[in-house]
Amino acid sequence: MKKYQVFVSSTYQDLKNERKEVIQALLELDCIPVGMELFPATDDDQWTLIKELIDESDYYILIIGGRYGSLNSEGISYTQMEYEYALKIGIPIISFLIKSVDDISVSKTDKNEEKAKQLLTFRELASKKHIKFWQTPEELGSVVSRSLVKLIKTKPRTGWVKADRISSTAANVEILKLKEKIKELEDELKTSAITDTDSLSQGDDTYNVQYTYKKTEYGELYRDSLKLTWNEIFSKTATILIDEAPEEDYQTQISDYLYHLLSKEASRKPIGVRIIIDNFRSILIQLKALGLIEKSIKKRSLKDNNTYWKLTPKGDDLITNLRAIRKKEKK
Repeated sequence: MKKYQVFVSSTYQDLKNERKEVIQALLELDCIPVGMELFPATDDDQWTLIKELIDESDYYILIIGGRYGSLNSEGISYTQMEYEYALKIGIPIISFLIKSVDDISVSKTDKNEEKAKQLLTFRELASKKHIKFWQTPEELGSVVSRSLVKLIKTKPRTGWVKADRISSTAANVEILKLKEKIKELEDELKTSAITDTDSLSQGDDTYNVQYTYKKTEYGELYRDSLKLTWNEIFSKTATILIDEAPEEDYQTQISDYLYHLLSKEASRKPIGVRIIIDNFRSILIQLKALGLIEKSIKKRSLKDNNTYWKLTPKGDDLITNLRAIRKKEKK
C-alpha cells in the first residue's frame, strides 16, 4: 500500500495539542508525518536538513495559530521560510488558519507588536492559496483529515511503497520517463522541420518510385521504377492517413497502387509488387518535410510498437483539393 509523507509546519510550543491531533489524523490515513519545528533551526546545516525533508515529502501542511515564531537573521520566521520553500518547489500545500486570533489565549500569542504585524502579513500570504479554518484542536484534526483525502485524489503524488514493490514501480516510472523523452524528441523534430518548402520537389514534379515484382509466383525477382508526380503519390495513397495508420499499412497502400498501375498496362499481371523500403522512406521524409504528414502521438497500448502517421491540417487541405469531385462546367 502506498504511503504519503506529509510535512507539518507550525510553531511548536503554542500548538502542541493541535499538532498532536493533526499527527494522529495523518497516522490514521496511513501517512508519514514529518516536521522540523521540533528542532529549532539555528544554522545553515539545520535549514539544509529541513529543505531535504520538504523535498522528500508528498504534501505540505501549514498550521497558523497566534504566534509568528522564532526568527532567522533576516527577521523572517522559520515557519514562513518553510512555507515559501514549499511554494518554490511546487509541492501541494494546504494551510490551516485559526478562525480568530482574538480568541486565542494571551499566553499563546506574540507579545511583540512587530511580530504580531508579521503574523498578520503571513496569514494574508497563506490565504492566497488553498486554506481551511479551525478553532479547536479536535476541529483541526478533523478538517486536516478531510482536506488531505481530497487533495490526494485531486493531486496524486509518487508516495512511498514497500521494498518488494520497488522493481515494478521503478519500471513504470521508467516507462513514463521514456514516453516523455519520445514526446520531447518528436517535438524537436517538428520544430526543426524544413520551413522553406519552395525549394523542395513537390506538386507536379516527378519522382522515380522504385519497386520489385515477379512475373511468376516462383520466378525471379525483378526491379523497376515508375515516374509519378508528388501530387499523384500523395492523392492516391495518403487517404489511408486521414484517420492515421501504421507505417507498414501505408507502405502496403503505395505498393497496392503501384500494382494497380502496372496491371492496367501489362498483358500479364505482375506478382508481389512491393515498393523498395529505402524508396518508401524517402517518400515519407519528403511528405513530412512538405508539412503534409506527421507522426501520431496518440497514447496506445504498451504492446503496440507500430509507428503511426497521419495527415497534418495542410495535408488534409491538399488531399481534399486534389480528390474532391468538382462540377462539370456547362457549355
